[in-house]
Amino acid sequence: MTIAFIGAGNMAISLIRGLLETGTAPTTIIAADPSQEQRTKAANLGIKTSEDNNTAIRQAEVVVIAVKPQIAADVVKSLDSITPQQLVISIAAGINLESLQSWLPNNQPIVRCMPNTPALVGAGMTALYANAAVNPAHRSAAERVLEAAGKVIWVKEESMLDAVTAVSGSGPAYFFLLMEHMIKAGTELGLDAQTSKTLTLQTAYGAALMAQEATESVATLRENVTSPAGTTEAALNKMLEQHVPKAVVSALHAAHQRSIELAKEFGKP
Repeated sequence: MTIAFIGAGNMAISLIRGLLETGTAPTTIIAADPSQEQRTKAANLGIKTSEDNNTAIRQAEVVVIAVKPQIAADVVKSLDSITPQQLVISIAAGINLESLQSWLPNNQPIVRCMPNTPALVGAGMTALYANAAVNPAHRSAAERVLEAAGKVIWVKEESMLDAVTAVSGSGPAYFFLLMEHMIKAGTELGLDAQTSKTLTLQTAYGAALMAQEATESVATLRENVTSPAGTTEAALNKMLEQHVPKAVVSALHAAHQRSIELAKEFGKP
């Protein structure tokens, strides 16, 4: 499978690195980017690079659109050498299938993806949605590309990608915010900054690992570590008193709405 990346930013570099680490030959990957700096980063991985997008995609079976949503329309419209025999995978945030299909040839197989930033360290979560032109072989190819940077799931309706954006696309920032303030509180309680950071990050990692491996719900896990009249209950009661759960739900609804708005801002025409 030959793969062309249009855009060689951090997410593309992470996917390329993951593909190489899982056995994809560097000779089968090419990345195009107008930035010499980004092309150099890609070339340092041992793959081919190009300044010209159409040159990059000419021999590719899979074309990965990895550009900012603000420039997606101009970039995709400029791909005049693309054909319906090629699978297009878009990781451009907020760009919906209607827009992509209007910019590409008729019957173009397209898989739209919503990855998140932990893909940069091989621990990403990506949701995928395919148009009607995508066949089982295309699905396998898309999974192979995105699994190079973490886990993948398919959603049944494209609209679900807006919910995915709210939960996992923006989700890392929610946890970073919580960790940021746990570290701060630790220092206020007398810990030095490094100790507080180590305690916080390992606790976050351990809690996520427990949740991944447990058969119980996360609500049950929370209950299991909350002793009556103990320290954890005191902390959780304060969070409930200050409406933290309600704030979390409201935050995800805001992210969901913004995802819908972005599709309108950067999509057709």
